[in-house]
Amino acid sequence: MTRAQSPAKTYDAIVIGGGHNGLVTACYLARAKRKVLVLERRYIVGGACVTEETTFPGYKVSTAAYVNSLFRPEIIRDLRLRDYGFELLERNPSSFSPFPDGRYLMLGADEASNEREIARFSTKDAASYPKYVAMLERVASVIEPTLIQTPPNPVKPGVRDLLALGRLGLSVKGLNGAMGEAIEILTGAARPILDRWFESEELKATLATDAIIGAFASPSMPGTAYVLFHHVMGETNGARGVWSYVKGGMGGLTQALANAAADLGVEIRTEAEVSRIIVENGSAAGVVLANGDELRARNVASSVDCRLTFETFLDRGDLPADFLAEIERIDYSSASAKINVALAALPNFTACPGSDPGPQHRGTIHLCPDQDYIERGYDDAKYGRFSANPIVECTIPSAVDPTVAPSGKHLMSMFCQYAPYKLADGPWDDAARNAFADRCFDVVEAYAPGFKASVIDRQVLSPVDIEAKFGLTGGNIFQGSMSLNKLFMFRPAPGYANYRTPLKHLYLCGSAAHPGGGVMGAPGWNAAREMLKTR
Repeated sequence: MTRAQSPAKTYDAIVIGGGHNGLVTACYLARAKRKVLVLERRYIVGGACVTEETTFPGYKVSTAAYVNSLFRPEIIRDLRLRDYGFELLERNPSSFSPFPDGRYLMLGADEASNEREIARFSTKDAASYPKYVAMLERVASVIEPTLIQTPPNPVKPGVRDLLALGRLGLSVKGLNGAMGEAIEILTGAARPILDRWFESEELKATLATDAIIGAFASPSMPGTAYVLFHHVMGETNGARGVWSYVKGGMGGLTQALANAAADLGVEIRTEAEVSRIIVENGSAAGVVLANGDELRARNVASSVDCRLTFETFLDRGDLPADFLAEIERIDYSSASAKINVALAALPNFTACPGSDPGPQHRGTIHLCPDQDYIERGYDDAKYGRFSANPIVECTIPSAVDPTVAPSGKHLMSMFCQYAPYKLADGPWDDAARNAFADRCFDVVEAYAPGFKASVIDRQVLSPVDIEAKFGLTGGNIFQGSMSLNKLFMFRPAPGYANYRTPLKHLYLCGSAAHPGGGVMGAPGWNAAREMLKTR
């Protein structure tokens, strides 16, 4: 992707970071005939949404992000990403939860099948589940449209901001009796909601694991309900709430974006690390690279997190003190580790035997018997220890997409909680990584005897490794907390949710801006729209 460029050239926009949001911003600016340069620190574009060959050749590893649903269909359409090889492969069923007593629960998009599965644990829950999903979808009908809107300014509201707040109020009013539940989903904890709706711990544990993904929190803590809510949003090939694999790995999305960008005239430079944003007369005027190169632009858009953008690339004197105080309040706590595993054979689960690809291998495999198990795992982490009994979610993309592994072999992604960024007993060295990974493997082995013997190789990424590899402060996959005080009109700071910053011509276009984390593309799309409003 590296291309020669003239030192004297001035761009309409420089985009810092070649992740999915940065590439989306670049594409939409280039569609409007802007001259755009994307700068990516790593050897490959994609950020945390990337496919790589790691220490096990022949496997196409989605090193960080591993499933898709939230990426906006409008972007896929506008940028013709399918013409560039982007393909979504639906997972059916969506989840498989084996339990220590030998039973299992499978959930998917088929309502009748879900009812039969849940009824094996509770007939009451089988009747409640469709109503629960319908409640979440009613809330989604209000929340989802805001994902592709620029939030209003609550600090200095203009006429447009007041109108936007009014429209939001009218849409919320339409929730009628579900308004209280909507507020609880946006602000509250997942566990009280699940306990109120259901009685089966098996169902509640399956749902609760989705509430803690990427969060340094247990399901009983405020903010986890909103993370849970993400799993009913989005779509795959027009089917709502269906999660999918990207054919060839998650890099299939960002490579399609990069190729679309190139055809639109975007210049992309890899191994181009930014060290400083140039500020002249209160405006961003370009960037300086780590190698000393100076690149000029009329606008700069940063898709990296706020700590890098405002605390590393800029001097404190360039920004208002009150804004900096808000930025410094962003919580980057993380307790998630990613383990990528090359397998000689599929796991053979005691609860659902089978060594050939079956429904138990296609979706997310939840290894968590009940909600108290999650709480105990969190108890370890809050004192600086990784969980003695980790919460493990596994996906096996090769069971749906054989292109990601050599013939007869398989690839597993393990997303594991809790692995705190700061360990009380020392650093995340090789010994700590391997000790935590061994505990996670013991969990899988308990449900699928013989799993450990099938392991060919593994790549273990602690939060510290995720930070170093992908530039995500604290290893936080959302570029900062998704709690209420840092969502919508407050992300990243009150008065600055419109993708602009205190510096003229400097914009945010990544997950640090509304609507936040996830492979969504909405922050990049929204930011481009705002940038195009100003010449």
